[in-house]
Amino acid sequence: MSAAIPDLRGARVLVTGGLGFIGSALAARLARSGAEVAVIDALIPEHGGNRRNLDGSDGRIEIATADVRDEAALKRLAAGRDFLFNLAGQTCHMDSMADPWTDLDINARAQLSILEVCRRANPGVKIVFAGTRQVYGRPDSLPVGEDHPLRPVDVNGINKLAGERYHLLYNDVYGLRSCVLRLTNTYGPRMRVKDARQTFLGEWIRLALRGKTFEVWGGEQLRDFNYVDDVVDALLLAAGSVRANGRVYNLGGERAVPLAEVAALLIETAGAGAFKVAPFPEDRKSIDIGDYHADSTRIRSELGWSPRVSLREGLARTVEFFRERLEDYA
Repeated sequence: MSAAIPDLRGARVLVTGGLGFIGSALAARLARSGAEVAVIDALIPEHGGNRRNLDGSDGRIEIATADVRDEAALKRLAAGRDFLFNLAGQTCHMDSMADPWTDLDINARAQLSILEVCRRANPGVKIVFAGTRQVYGRPDSLPVGEDHPLRPVDVNGINKLAGERYHLLYNDVYGLRSCVLRLTNTYGPRMRVKDARQTFLGEWIRLALRGKTFEVWGGEQLRDFNYVDDVVDALLLAAGSVRANGRVYNLGGERAVPLAEVAALLIETAGAGAFKVAPFPEDRKSIDIGDYHADSTRIRSELGWSPRVSLREGLARTVEFFRERLEDYA
């Protein structure tokens, strides 16, 4: 079980990328707990933002449709906030290779803009930045700990690494309290399923629920997975911990799982669909990192976090959510 989640009742909180998959789950949790929550999201079509993700918030969450690169909007929203969860970003690896300039602008320049606004307008805010396992590149050994060499294999990984380094720099130089969580494959309700831009698992879920066959590239490649509620727990624990300031934490799933096993479990859970193992397409193979699973010893020992939802249970919850709402998201 995770450690006790900090009580943020009454706290003023801003979530960037707050109409996205993880951001909306976090914003909804915060609002239910009594926090005063605002979200900012540009709703760029290729990214994960979706207004349906905060259906039922009943006006408890302020929603600003704006780009984090809009300094005036960001300054207004960030002023007086106690916490900023920085989840805005471009996540698609292939898009980063096709359009590196946009990826640079969102995952690097925009991060500096957020930090500069906070440094000038609200230096007392605590920032939690959502990073990625992609910064490690191809692992030298498994599981991968935070001290593993950082060798991103694509433009997205390089720019996300720059974004996290900016946060750590501003913590160390300006005292702007910041920390970084390096996320692995996150899944759950509200995830993007219309394509594989956010994660391959979303596309698998859409195709399985429609009774289609999907491809599993490689098949035996190992990955770890985190259900979205467990990721939200980690974000909240990091926000509430003084010890987390200036630290980097890996999030890792309960175990490493071959992708073919994940596909089989998904089909069993959905009661529909099929999969076939296929070789990696050449354009994907060149930036694939091979087997990966994280060593999350640091966050377990320092913050008391551990995943609570098994892959089987998490897939069951996710399939149930999308079985009723697939057409709204697909």
